[in-house]
Amino acid sequence: MKTDFDRKMQEIIAGLDPEDPPRLLLHSCCAPCSSSVLEQLAGPFRVTVLYYNPNIYPREEYEFRKAEQQEFIRTYPFANPVDFLDCEYEPAQFYEAVKGLEREPERGGRCTVCYRLRLARTAREAAKGGYDFFATTLTLSPLKDPLRLNRIGQEEADRLAEENGPAAPRWLPSDFKKRNGYLRSLEITRSCGMYRQNYCGCEFSLRTERGEDV
Repeated sequence: MKTDFDRKMQEIIAGLDPEDPPRLLLHSCCAPCSSSVLEQLAGPFRVTVLYYNPNIYPREEYEFRKAEQQEFIRTYPFANPVDFLDCEYEPAQFYEAVKGLEREPERGGRCTVCYRLRLARTAREAAKGGYDFFATTLTLSPLKDPLRLNRIGQEEADRLAEENGPAAPRWLPSDFKKRNGYLRSLEITRSCGMYRQNYCGCEFSLRTERGEDV
């Protein structure tokens, strides 16, 4: 039976204390993907956006997407303030992780490795920072597999629980495209005049978009 990750998330949110919102570390790949996600989560949670995306190519694109993310957080009227946690740009880690998978098709094995690379870092940062939950905006995209992302996220949460016990941050399951989440992100992107990229982020997805050989 298909898992309804959005329903699972809503059940968790319904059980939260609105007077004392828990802290959530939210991995974000870009401002457009964070738009409707933050609009939804920055009320029931105290959200910090983690920008860890060593896959993004080239560096100019990485810096531009990061600046757009910071500008959106700074200017959008969220229910609660949103913080930003920057990470170093580490493309070598991405290339090492996906070595041998360069010719994988989009949404294939290379993407799975990339998801885990970013979610594992998010989990570690969540544990280090004492967050209650961690999540990712990646499930907003219709091109991303929510089953794969939620499985990886839960595996990372289980690993944290083994290492840190019951105080470890929990994975927040999600499928942010549900309940018109993706359509709402398009509305916000347009209203804010936001840059919306035409490829996922890595060098291989850019070459695919251009019709070049990988």
